[in-house]
Formats: sequence, C-alpha cells, structure tokens
Amino acid sequence: MKNKIGYYFLIPTITLLFFTSIYPLIYSFIYSFFNWNWGEQKDYVGLQNYIFLLTDKEFWIVIRNTFLFASFACFFEVSLGIILALYIDRIKIGSTIIRTILLVPLMVSGIIVSMMSKVIFNNLFGVVPFYLKKIGLKSSFFGSSDAAMPTLIGVDVWWQTAFVFIIILAGLQSIPQEPIESARIEGATEWQITRYIRLPMIKSLVLLVIMFRSIDTLKIFDLVWGITGGGPGISTEVVQTYSYRLAFGFLQMSKSMTVMILFSSVVISLTFIYSLIEKRNND
Repeated sequence: MKNKIGYYFLIPTITLLFFTSIYPLIYSFIYSFFNWNWGEQKDYVGLQNYIFLLTDKEFWIVIRNTFLFASFACFFEVSLGIILALYIDRIKIGSTIIRTILLVPLMVSGIIVSMMSKVIFNNLFGVVPFYLKKIGLKSSFFGSSDAAMPTLIGVDVWWQTAFVFIIILAGLQSIPQEPIESARIEGATEWQITRYIRLPMIKSLVLLVIMFRSIDTLKIFDLVWGITGGGPGISTEVVQTYSYRLAFGFLQMSKSMTVMILFSSVVISLTFIYSLIEKRNND
C-alpha cells in the first residue's frame, strides 16, 4: 500500500506534463497532415507539408543555422564552464566573490540580454563599435550576415556559461579528497590529478551538462528573435523563429507544426543517444 501511495503523488506531475508537452505534440502531429491557415477550414493534404519542407532550400538553411549555433555555443559554454570550475575549485581566497560575479548573467532573462546586446553592439552608439572605431576598425555586428551569427553565439556563451560552471563546480566539490591527497603524496602534479582523477569522476556530470546545453541551444528563440529577428535575411534564422514566422507571419499553421514535429524528432533522438552513452559509461 505504501508503494502505491508514491505513485499517487506522481499524478499531478504526469497530468501537467501531458497537457503541456504530450498533448500539444500529438495535436501538432495530427494537424501536420492538414492545410490549416488559422481558419475553420482544414483540408487533409497527407505528406505534402513534409515534402514541401524537406525540398525547401530555406528550411535546410534554417537547419544549418540551428546546428551551427548549437554546436559552437555548446562547445564554448561547456569548455569555458569546465575551465572556470576547475580554476575556482582550486583557489580559496575570493572564490565566493568570483562565483557570485560569474553567476550574474544567469540571473538575467533572455529578453533583457537581447536588449543589452542591441545597445552594446549598436553601430551608432554601442560601446564595442565605439572603441573599435578608436583603433581604426569598422564593425557591423548584427547588420552583417557574416558577423551576426558569431556575435549571437558570443552573447549566448556569455549568458549561459555560468550554468555549466555552477554544475561542474558542484561536482568537483563533491569529489572525495582521499584519492587526490594520495596522488599528491605519490608526487602527482595538479595537471595529472585533474586529468586522471577530477575529470573522470565528473564524466557523467559533463555528459549531462552537454545534453542540457545541446537541447537548450537547439531550441533557442528569445535571444535570436530579440536581437536579430533571424536577419539579416535568414542568416541567423533558427528553427524556433522560423516556425514562429510561419505560424504568425505567414499564417501557415500546419507548416509551422510540421517544422516542430521534425525538430522534436531530432531532439528526442539526441536525448536517446545521450541516454545510451550515459548508460554505457555507468556500465
């Protein structure tokens, strides 16, 4: 009886999950086979929406942009987060102050980060372009298709590296000190201790962080929409902004749902792959 009571407490969570995630996904999947433009008429079109998207060059540019953003942002965030965590874990004086400063960006919402970035990188009155002009360099961060994506990635790295940092730091501080002290007595250097003791002991945590950041960067919306809106042209258009534009800009709701079904299948596949890797590491 006691075991059954535990399952009853899961009912509210499962119900909420169903209505916020599973039901919209099923609803989108059904309507991806129709032609619905927000009106009452819904014509069944079979796989036409899928064929249209998979043969549309713009869709594949959006996919490329999304994975480009996610790959570079995730790589730099995880790398910098691990480096910062390893450094802060070793210092004793001032670590609390440094940790607090590093966590500040994480407390700011995506819309605020977008507004700040548009001001800082503005070509007319932005701080960064101003100082670049002082040394004779011209810049157009969000007005150039070549510079817009790298700048967006840089902003996201500044914003989300703290997430990786705090999780990895918590993992490092939970490592038992006995093997580290034994290694020091035997003459191991700090680099050897980090490489052969610290990093292997937080490998599962690193994989978890990579999974979180990969999925989060793949479904980025607020930062891109708030700063560039997907421009110039479609040079920074990602899946979420593309789907939003189809639904509310071009009123092609069925195509928007089809985009999200295709994208959700990719995210679910990635989650499954990460789970297999994690299971293999634990075994």
